[in-house]
Amino acid sequence: MNKIMNSIGVKSRRAAEKKIDIDTKNKVLNLYAKLLDKENKSILRENSKDIKFAEKKGIKENLINRLRIDEVKLKNIKNSIIKISKLKDPVNVTLKKWSRPNGLNIKRVTIPIGVIGVIFESRPNVTSDVASLCFKSGNAVILKGGSEAINTNRILAKLFRQALRKNKVDENYIQFVDSKDRKMVDTMLSKMKKYIDVIIPRGGKNLVKRVQEFSTVPIIGHLEGICHTFIDKDAELNMASKIIYNAKLRNTAICGATETILLHERIVKKFCNPILKKLDDQNCKIYGDNIVRKYFKGKVYPAKEKNWSTEYLTAAVSVKVVKSNEEAIDHINKYGTMHTDSIVTKNIKTANKFLKNVKSSIAMHNTSTQFADGGEFGFGGEVGISTNTLPPRGPVGLEQLVSYKYEISSKGKIRK
Repeated sequence: MNKIMNSIGVKSRRAAEKKIDIDTKNKVLNLYAKLLDKENKSILRENSKDIKFAEKKGIKENLINRLRIDEVKLKNIKNSIIKISKLKDPVNVTLKKWSRPNGLNIKRVTIPIGVIGVIFESRPNVTSDVASLCFKSGNAVILKGGSEAINTNRILAKLFRQALRKNKVDENYIQFVDSKDRKMVDTMLSKMKKYIDVIIPRGGKNLVKRVQEFSTVPIIGHLEGICHTFIDKDAELNMASKIIYNAKLRNTAICGATETILLHERIVKKFCNPILKKLDDQNCKIYGDNIVRKYFKGKVYPAKEKNWSTEYLTAAVSVKVVKSNEEAIDHINKYGTMHTDSIVTKNIKTANKFLKNVKSSIAMHNTSTQFADGGEFGFGGEVGISTNTLPPRGPVGLEQLVSYKYEISSKGKIRK
């Protein structure tokens, strides 16, 4: 096993050392998008194998939904790749330049990170999105998907490698660990530091926690997405209702779904029923504090301490009443995961205070938390969302997948 992974590491490192011009990068990406179209039926057939395996294994429905690819999702994957191909090359960009009194001319210039390892579950679109972003930013990538998506991941990686070969580019820029053996993950985390520069985990809490605990390689990612939407006393009811419904129920299985609703005490009587009824009508399970249970006429389960730190990833939500913007901020900073948190209010001063004081990597005003997505930010896609306090933070797209170096020139200067 170590021999297999060592071979993958060597090939990735060699590929990453080969520089590719922007025209070739874009040709590869555009051909990959065409191959996804051409092999549409084959991809859906392989995905159906994974769905059957997942159902037989008893995997939860929300995770099966992440795993499932249909015509619409495949079209979205293709469009995401085309968008990435149209973005500017993030490599060899001069971020800043200046001259010093000592005669030095200094430039800070972007460079690829090197080799990126991605360990992920359920979502096969990660294979295409991540591979495309890593390749466009000049990085080689080693992909280790979950066993439940191995057939879909295999064909998506195979088609990308085909696009590389046809453009006379080293196919090892993209490598797929074609194994269900979990020990491969352990090897990536603990024995490949000389080959892998950074690891990005994409998946559930247990996977990310395991990566964080055992990786000897730097990590970009987040443990959970406990996102909040705070309805302030100066919120407009219709807007608040639409945002809450979308933030919770548009897609309950993504990390940007709102998991806790905070209601200002002054608007509970007026807002509580119209907002929560829409969720209740869609069979969304509501866990509320005593005030919410007093005013909401529908079914409310008593909220316990653990509910404030629960990422449901399904049709369930926690609801709490707060006395002020400050209490909302304190609650979010205590129970949140620095992912995405939003305030709904017409008061700009209140909104600005919220935006400046929540510790979230993404702070929003009058916006659904479901917009926490690199594609929606104009990044073409994302390899994940980072809640690290050190950069990169938020959606990690092309510009976040590069490092930099200093290029210095002078007219023969020596230091005294």
